[in-house]
Amino acid sequence: MSRIGNRILTIPSGVEVNVDGNKVTTKGPKGTLEFIFKDANVDVKVEDGKVSVTRKDESKISKQLHGTTNATINNMMIGVSEGFKKELEINGVGYRFQVQGNKLIISAGYSHPVEMQAPEGVKIEMPEKSQTELIVSGYDKQVVSEFAAKVREVRKPEPYKGKGIKYKDEHIRRKEGKKAA
Repeated sequence: MSRIGNRILTIPSGVEVNVDGNKVTTKGPKGTLEFIFKDANVDVKVEDGKVSVTRKDESKISKQLHGTTNATINNMMIGVSEGFKKELEINGVGYRFQVQGNKLIISAGYSHPVEMQAPEGVKIEMPEKSQTELIVSGYDKQVVSEFAAKVREVRKPEPYKGKGIKYKDEHIRRKEGKKAA
C-alpha cells in the first residue's frame, strides 16, 4: 500500500497543471516542466485545484509507479512555484569556488582548476565575501541535485581532516589517524 501515492496534492496558487494522456505539464512563475510516464498503469486526474494519482491494477509495476509519479508531480509543482536550492561548502587550504557567469571554477588542490558549465535552468551564486560557499538553485529538482552532486564529486570530503566539498547540512564522520608508537 503506497502512502505517498495515495496523498492528494493541492495545486499552489499561480501554478497550472495539465494532463494530456501520459504527459503532465506544470506551469508557474519560475518556468514550465513536463513529465511523461511511460506505463499506462497509473491515472492522473486534476479536479478543483487538486491532483490525484490512482493505479489501475495491483500489479508490481503499478505499485512501484504509483508513489513515484505522485512524488514527481509534487516536486514539479514545488519547483515551478518556489524552486529548489542546494548549498555546498568547500574546506581545505587554498580550496575555493569562483563563479564567472554560468561557469563554475573550482580550486580543490589539483594542479589545475576544474571548470564546470551549469546546465540550462540552473543558477549558481556565492554569498557575499565568501569563496568557500556555493548555492545551486533552479526549478527542476533533478537537474539541481544532479549538478550539485557533480560539484561534490570533484573532491569528496575525506574523514581524517575533513577536506573537500560537502553539502551545507551534511555531517562528515571524522576518523582518528594513526597513532605514533
